[in-house]
Amino acid sequence: MTTYFDPYNADRPLLLKCSCGKDHTVAQHQQEASAASATAELKRRSLSSAFEAYSNEFIEATLVKALFPQDQMRRRFLRAVGKSTAMAAIASVLPLTSLQAMAQDKGALEKTKLKIGFIPITCATPLIMAHPLGFYQKQGLDVEVVKTAGWALIRDKMINQEYDATHLLSPMPLAMSMGVGSNPVAMNVATIQNTNGQAITLANKHKDKRDPRQWKGFKFAVPFEFSMHNFLLRYYVAEAGLNPDTDIQIRVVPPPEMVANLRAGNIDGYLGPDPFNQRAVYEEIGFLHLLTKDLWNGHPCCAFGTSTAFIQKNPNTFAALYRAVLTAAAMAREPKNRELIAKVIAPAQYLNQPETVLTQVLTGKFADGLGNIRNVPDRADFDPIPWQSMAVWMLTQMQRWGYIKGDVNYKQIAEKVFLLTDAKKHMKSLEQKVPDGAYPKFKIMGREFDAAKAAEYGKSFVIRKVA
Repeated sequence: MTTYFDPYNADRPLLLKCSCGKDHTVAQHQQEASAASATAELKRRSLSSAFEAYSNEFIEATLVKALFPQDQMRRRFLRAVGKSTAMAAIASVLPLTSLQAMAQDKGALEKTKLKIGFIPITCATPLIMAHPLGFYQKQGLDVEVVKTAGWALIRDKMINQEYDATHLLSPMPLAMSMGVGSNPVAMNVATIQNTNGQAITLANKHKDKRDPRQWKGFKFAVPFEFSMHNFLLRYYVAEAGLNPDTDIQIRVVPPPEMVANLRAGNIDGYLGPDPFNQRAVYEEIGFLHLLTKDLWNGHPCCAFGTSTAFIQKNPNTFAALYRAVLTAAAMAREPKNRELIAKVIAPAQYLNQPETVLTQVLTGKFADGLGNIRNVPDRADFDPIPWQSMAVWMLTQMQRWGYIKGDVNYKQIAEKVFLLTDAKKHMKSLEQKVPDGAYPKFKIMGREFDAAKAAEYGKSFVIRKVA
């Protein structure tokens, strides 16, 4: 006689006759239960799909009713332009995709096997550490984090849908959505990956040239045109009276190649992401001129995002990604966890950096290459809030330096690309502290930036790109 065992207690045998009282074996019972479970799952998925469709229609109808409260006006509008055109117009100014995702994020995951791209820099800490620490797995996701050579390749792989989501420089989704530098692809920023976490590094031979007014003719590297690195370097030298387009040279160099180019004398310095600023000090070929937090404390650097199309097709998967990355960000923000995180992200498949370099960056206790040991706990931080005023500032700088032409509807673009409402909603669901507002003011080199006065701010700079 075959012996069956209780699936919840391997040491306790079951009798041949099924305990449910029916005249069949336990094995037959399990087979029938599996078949019933599969049938129920199919029904549940069918109901889930129907509910999702209903939810989308309900949200659309609610938005139209809110915009056109009078029945006659609403019917006239829909007859005049058609439903699809009407919804496209509404979606251009309201986060319809986000609202739909919020309504559906408790449903079954549409896709579980995902590829997420990243550049091997400390800015990507939350999305990288979420992999070895199991945060993706906890959300039911089978994620492959893919080390990528440079930002242009990240952009192209997102456009070609080779990556499901990715590490991005925070201005990149704005540029991609507007079709600046590439074909237009609607993109969204889910979270900011890191704040601060950059520095200006100079070659040791320039220790006597600490004043940026002495940098005329210098060659600098930045990781990408559409980067906070580029915009902050331009801002800094322009405040010193230099035109970044004519008085210095700015080259795009992938972050992992910056140290080698500094050693070879191809560049005089770079405004780059960590750990490559600290790595130059570690290699004794460069020194830290300044941390970018000294230009704008709390400035955004990198982001985590995906295409609008991915969110539309996979709203529940997107919500699960949100939860995983926000959980990682909350852990990364705690100073007590920084040394552990340095160990987690140091291996070759992630950053491939000496642990001591990463520890100096993440703890803020570091050598600056000028003979000093400094203690700056917020040298790097991981505040995930995608403030829309940050996006507006980026747009003013893209306009200032000629990357975008003509008038810009700053608020419309910022609110369409930076998913602030979603981030707050998911943070709240994880019982994380959620700040108020959408457009906080910031100070950049002592000057206040108010997103409500973005146009005046953008036009106020003496040094700018003249069309």
